[in-house]
Amino acid sequence: MAARIIDGKSVAEEIRAEVAKAAEALAQEGKKPRLIAVQVGENPASRIYTNMQAKSCESVGIEYELLELSAEISQDDLLAKIDELNNDPKVNGLILQMPTPPQIDARQAQVAIAPVKDVEGMGPVNMGRLFYGGGLVAPCTAMAAVELLRRTCPDLSGKETVIVGHSEIVGKPLAAILLQSPDASPTVTVCHVATNDLAAHTKRAEVLIVAAGVSQARWRSYSRKKKAGENPSLPDLSPLIKADMIAEGAIVIDVAMNRIPKGFDDNGETLKNDKGKTAMRTVGDVDYNGALEKAAAITPVPGGVGPVTVAMLLKNTIACATARPT
Repeated sequence: MAARIIDGKSVAEEIRAEVAKAAEALAQEGKKPRLIAVQVGENPASRIYTNMQAKSCESVGIEYELLELSAEISQDDLLAKIDELNNDPKVNGLILQMPTPPQIDARQAQVAIAPVKDVEGMGPVNMGRLFYGGGLVAPCTAMAAVELLRRTCPDLSGKETVIVGHSEIVGKPLAAILLQSPDASPTVTVCHVATNDLAAHTKRAEVLIVAAGVSQARWRSYSRKKKAGENPSLPDLSPLIKADMIAEGAIVIDVAMNRIPKGFDDNGETLKNDKGKTAMRTVGDVDYNGALEKAAAITPVPGGVGPVTVAMLLKNTIACATARPT
């Protein structure tokens, strides 16, 4: 029997509807939610993301502003601007867009965002609160993965759960969120790309959550070497998690969003699209087609965790707006 496909788009729509109602109620109380994204310099990839943010916010009644700062701004001036926004009572949420120019210490700038306005949940205060059983907000992607998992399997008590990936954005906070219940948490193992015999862990997982981004990392490494004039071997862009690494009947949450070439020709050159550029595709870390034959349920890529991550950003903005003193 083929696995049930976990539809992230429909879940995201449900969350958006809840957010829209909450935003309307806050506006009636004179606390209209307002999100500011701080962009240092110009970045085409970031522009795509900020456009998505703007449309998402507009669709649920959250005011959105992209604050574009000079690429030459100093660290001190950026911190001063963040402090100004922290103290602006009309601003409920702040995002620092990535990447930042070389002179900017992005981590220091993120730490400077007030915890009550940290809508991405990436500051040390909000991250630390996860280990105390909660907090105002949490990292959006980790929240999205848990949301889809709990809707698929409401009772996680004791279930063997393996997380592959230990990033600050997903793996680490995900483990903390899953372990918050004192008597109904799953049994969590955190693995990563350096784990010895990864398959031994994944094969016993009743719940498998993968967020390593391996194939994209390999592609980027290969591309950097090519640009530097080196002649590297073609990268292995196959999925990190093969079908034979998945237990029968497992629930698989594939968090990764790898942008990689569709393939290479006989000369080792990437296949091209009709515009003569490298033809790209978006895949996860899991062999999706193979997993369909073994798993009980699985998230697609795209269309799984991604849409819910955006919805969680909106939900976090509402949480921050609600917590704002009147």
